[in-house]
Amino acid sequence: MARPLQASIDLAALTHNLGVVRRHAPNSRIMAVIKANAYGHGMLRAAGALREADGFAVLRLEEAMALREAGFTQRILLLEGFFSADELPLLAQHRISSVIHHSAQAELLQRAELSEKIDVFLKINTGMNRLGFLPEQFPAALESLRANKNVASVTLTTHFATADEPPGISAQLELFDRLTRGLELPRSLANSAAILRHPETHGDWVRPGITLYGASPFAEASAQELGLKPVMTLQSRIIAVQNLGAGDTAGYGGLFRAERPTRIGIVACGYADGYPRHAPTGTPILVNGKRTRTIGRVSMDMLFADLTGIPDAAVDSPVTLWGDGLPADEVARAAGTISYELFCALAPRVPVVEIGK
Repeated sequence: MARPLQASIDLAALTHNLGVVRRHAPNSRIMAVIKANAYGHGMLRAAGALREADGFAVLRLEEAMALREAGFTQRILLLEGFFSADELPLLAQHRISSVIHHSAQAELLQRAELSEKIDVFLKINTGMNRLGFLPEQFPAALESLRANKNVASVTLTTHFATADEPPGISAQLELFDRLTRGLELPRSLANSAAILRHPETHGDWVRPGITLYGASPFAEASAQELGLKPVMTLQSRIIAVQNLGAGDTAGYGGLFRAERPTRIGIVACGYADGYPRHAPTGTPILVNGKRTRTIGRVSMDMLFADLTGIPDAAVDSPVTLWGDGLPADEVARAAGTISYELFCALAPRVPVVEIGK
């Protein structure tokens, strides 16, 4: 009998969430962000459910090539651009767009001998201080790309550092607008949070990420409140039950000590499956569809659930770690992390099934 842990990916929910994005940004083209194996959901699986997107954003050339080989014809953008000159002929051959965020990339592109010109996204550092040309470098960078024999088109882009919280996007947007005033070029600014909350940022291309996967980019607003549906549900079962007396401990380090008689279930899921090891006692979990808490330290292959208030729970009772009925955002907050990390950490050993086809 197979170990009971599995993740289900709801393809219909992916399509639904794309529709939510489109309703918020009806006049923009959608660049669906499917990097990091679509945030752990499976890149080609997600791309199929998001086929109505106008483009896809990925990190690596290998991902872009896999999309082309699978028959996707939309715009494909490398979010960090190319990393070496030998990648450029493949970008040209397969019509793959590239972010240009520093002068060395522009110089490599200028020196290349390519069969086709490449569409580029010129990134401006407006305050994220991660990638992009500084404001004083921008005019020269734009002039260089406009004169570059291998550039087909230029789209202007930046990334917001605090679209999901104060102080918001005002300062970065004001700087971007000032730098690009009068330039008749396409723009791409809005991430998930900006799409939902700052329509003035939408521009020609929006770049939704976490919203597509049914989680909220905001600490104070749930995915359900935003009209989003969970895509990934991680489920397992109880594989053993223990009865603790007052003073008994459970798990490594004896971190949990029962203050009264306590019934606990051992769940077939641990940090080797992608569940956060640092999730403390009290992290929410569902057993038989009823909310309870984890207790003690998460092990490599198992964790503990408090069954004291669920008298019908027993060996083989179903468990939901996150997803349908238990928002990943809530589990992530309890564990001191974010839903992005939960999804991306899903281990290759966890079987994945598709639903909602």
